[in-house]
Amino acid sequence: MFEAHPFCCQGCKTVYEILSQKNLCTYYDLTSRPGKTFGQPVYAPRYAYLLRPEVQEKLIHYKDKDTAYLTFFIPSMHCSSCIWLLEHLGRLHEGIVKSSVDFLKKEVRVAYREQDINLQELVVLLARIGYEPHISLQDAEASTRPAAARSTIYKIGIAGFCFGNIMMLSFPDYFAGGDLSDTPYLATIFRYLSLLLSLPVITYCASEFFTGSVTYLKQRRLNIDFPIALALLITFGRSLYEIFSGTGSGYLDSMTGIVFFMLVGRWAQGRTLGYLSFSRDYKSYFPVSACVVRQGTETYVPVSELQVGDDVLIRNNELIPSDALLLEGKAEVDYSFVTGESHWVEKQPGDLLYAGGRQKGAAIKLKLSKPVAQSYLTSLWNNEAFQQKQKKVRFDYAEFINKYFSMAVLVISAAAFAFWMIKGEYTTGWNAITTVLIVACPCALLLGATFTSGNMLGIFSANGFYLRNASVIETLGAADTIVFDKTGTLTRSGKLTTHFVGADLTPAEQSAIRSVAGHSMHPLSRSIDFALHTFPAHRVERFSEDAGRGITATANGLTVKMGSPVFVEALPVKAHTDTRVYVSLNGEVKGYFTFENTYRNGLQRLIARLSRQYRLHLVSGDNDNQQSFLEEQFPKSSQLRFNQSPEDKLRFIQNLQQQRHIVLMIGDGLNDAGALQQSDAGIAITEDVNNFSPACDVIMSSRQFEQLPRLLQYASLHKWFVGGSFVLSLVYNVIGLYFALQGQLKPVIAAILMPASSLSIILFTWAATHIGARMKAL
Repeated sequence: MFEAHPFCCQGCKTVYEILSQKNLCTYYDLTSRPGKTFGQPVYAPRYAYLLRPEVQEKLIHYKDKDTAYLTFFIPSMHCSSCIWLLEHLGRLHEGIVKSSVDFLKKEVRVAYREQDINLQELVVLLARIGYEPHISLQDAEASTRPAAARSTIYKIGIAGFCFGNIMMLSFPDYFAGGDLSDTPYLATIFRYLSLLLSLPVITYCASEFFTGSVTYLKQRRLNIDFPIALALLITFGRSLYEIFSGTGSGYLDSMTGIVFFMLVGRWAQGRTLGYLSFSRDYKSYFPVSACVVRQGTETYVPVSELQVGDDVLIRNNELIPSDALLLEGKAEVDYSFVTGESHWVEKQPGDLLYAGGRQKGAAIKLKLSKPVAQSYLTSLWNNEAFQQKQKKVRFDYAEFINKYFSMAVLVISAAAFAFWMIKGEYTTGWNAITTVLIVACPCALLLGATFTSGNMLGIFSANGFYLRNASVIETLGAADTIVFDKTGTLTRSGKLTTHFVGADLTPAEQSAIRSVAGHSMHPLSRSIDFALHTFPAHRVERFSEDAGRGITATANGLTVKMGSPVFVEALPVKAHTDTRVYVSLNGEVKGYFTFENTYRNGLQRLIARLSRQYRLHLVSGDNDNQQSFLEEQFPKSSQLRFNQSPEDKLRFIQNLQQQRHIVLMIGDGLNDAGALQQSDAGIAITEDVNNFSPACDVIMSSRQFEQLPRLLQYASLHKWFVGGSFVLSLVYNVIGLYFALQGQLKPVIAAILMPASSLSIILFTWAATHIGARMKAL
């Protein structure tokens, strides 16, 4: 006893004292059985290895002079109390800046100040409150988790062993028709041996069905575990009655068979889901390339082909693909991708730069020191810092099934039981209630949506169409309006014909302009860089870029400003219809570059096909010199707006949404971040540059531009695939219920049919999604 509270062990009492001192006892109010029972006493010296720099280097994702960031795998996390406490670690120690939980992955992401608490102290703190992290340096390097927990394998093994032996011990009953009067003692021994073998199955192997049911019942809700748990209790209770009363051998073979087949089915589902998730992390590496410098030549290669030791050139606003040493230039890195906070870190040659940072300023050269961790880039794209826009869930399948379907199963099983009991068919009644609860398990219904989405993600990825998550598929299928950007979206980046109009430029001036333009990722800057590629590039200093306006820097002894006439102070400027980038050197306006657009192949066909189903609009930051051409391409009902700032584009999207339209925004991910973020689904087109953007929901390879109508049509099939899997599952349930209600199914047969139905759903969704893709020529 402590403070009038009973505790099961000294460990739990210690946890209570820690939480009580920090006013964190809300932890105990969230549930009657909060958290994880405390295990062995914490021996701090066992974590001394965490103080070694080489160990910390492998575990920490990112750190600066103040804060370090890392992710722990917490296997003991299992309830709302766990989540609440792990997200309030900062109240346990002032050195912990922030902690956030990913419950599905059982991970907690922690930011902490190293001068206040070191890594060893952090892990000891977690262990003392019952949440010892699972730390494996091999896992830290590979960023992988085992497909199934060992406990699941143990449960399947024990259940299979007990089920097989109970079946053998039941053979005399089967062959003798239940009449073992000639060998009563042998029959009794077999029955009690079967009961002994069933105990670890009902208490250990089936524990997850009971704990899942109890957790939901405390919240006054039903879940898919409840019918299974009830069927197990009925079968086991009925078996106990028959064995102890001497009226029969019971149905322990059926009970253990139910548990074994259910566990195998769940393990197979988990393996398949894990494969789908891994496949997406691996295959859907973003169409992000990096500029590798080899023997003085710049070459763009996919980040998946980068190797340790490669020299990589990172320009303004590009993403650092892997941990690397800074070789040349001054790095001003924005680590908001990693930390969620927008602050820049200055680095000098020789310093270590972390993956996920964006260079803000002149180009820098790096030497990669670690392999590219693609799954880590995936986690950056899904970082909570960029989940400001909440998607509407149109239909929550899990909630519907947990609440309504499970309740319907209980009502049907109870009605069948009552019917047969009233008729005096007691054996049939028990068979009916047990098999109905098993055969009508709604697991297969839940699988339909999950596997459909997983398969479609893989097909989209194989076609250069990379989705942030499965929920984006539904939004793509429901959209009714598409808004296009022009430059870099309808036109081909780096394929513009460039001319300079103005004063004659000396070779030194052209070198300076080329040097500054080469540090920007804007399509017009890239075109200028390409047009002047015969002039040598020089070191660039004090580089800055104002999105939508222009860039400024110093190169070859000249201060270069490039951009809009207002930005370079080239006023007044006569009205014009062509696209221009003005240039000033040391404050003197020298002239401007003009560009002739090269539109993407198949633009006319694409617009024609999309206009049959969607409202199409164009918002561009360029002038209206191409308006007459684009008006011929777009339907008359389309709005074409030019000279639009990033803020104008965002407001245009908002206005459409206020009119209850579901809007897709398609841009290049550079100056369209606000509009992409505001839209219901933002699609960023990429070519040979590193423009990975968290503002978008989809990254599309420019090579797939002509396939956009087919990709969107395929997304619209999602609801039909899910509906088809639901219909198939319901047909199975109706047929199974027909026999179960008559008491004609034995529990063990029902237990075999249940995972078989799940397998049929998996096969159906795989076949449907792949046939649908073939029909759309994907």
